[in-house]
Amino acid sequence: MGSGAFTLALALALALVTYVIPEERKCLLSGSWRSDTGCRMVVSFLRKDGSFSGSYLPGPAAGGSEILTSPLEGTQQDAGLVPQPTFSFTVRWQLRDSETARMTAFLGQCYVGTNGEETLHALWLLREAANSPAEDWKATRIGTSIFTRIK
Repeated sequence: MGSGAFTLALALALALVTYVIPEERKCLLSGSWRSDTGCRMVVSFLRKDGSFSGSYLPGPAAGGSEILTSPLEGTQQDAGLVPQPTFSFTVRWQLRDSETARMTAFLGQCYVGTNGEETLHALWLLREAANSPAEDWKATRIGTSIFTRIK
C-alpha cells in the first residue's frame, strides 16, 4: 500500500471515528424544566460551586390552586468532572393556607440521551407537618418524577 493510499485510509478511519463517537455532551440544570406530571421548575442561579436556586410550580396533579410558586435550593455534582451529574434540591412550599407546612426533597441524576435531549430523573419525598406522633405515619409520601427541558 502506497503512502497516499495509507493516508486516505487513515483519514477515512478518523472521519468514521469522529462520526460514530460524538463529542461528549454535558448536562446542566440551569434553565426551565417540565415534569411528567406537568410541574414546572426554573433553575435561575447555578453557581460555580454547583449550588443553585430557583422556583417550582406544581402542575394540576398537585392539588390545584392552593400551592403558589415556591422557592427551591439545591446542589449538583461538578458537571466539569462528570457529564451526567447527580443533584439534590428542596422545595419549601408556599401555600395559600399558611397553617399547612410542606417540604419536598428531590434526589436524582441529569442524563443526556443519544439525541442530545436532557432529562432529570428524580426520587422525591414530600413531608407534611403532622399534628402528633400518632399521625406521623401518614405525613410522608414518596414518588418519582422525570423532567424534560423546556425549549
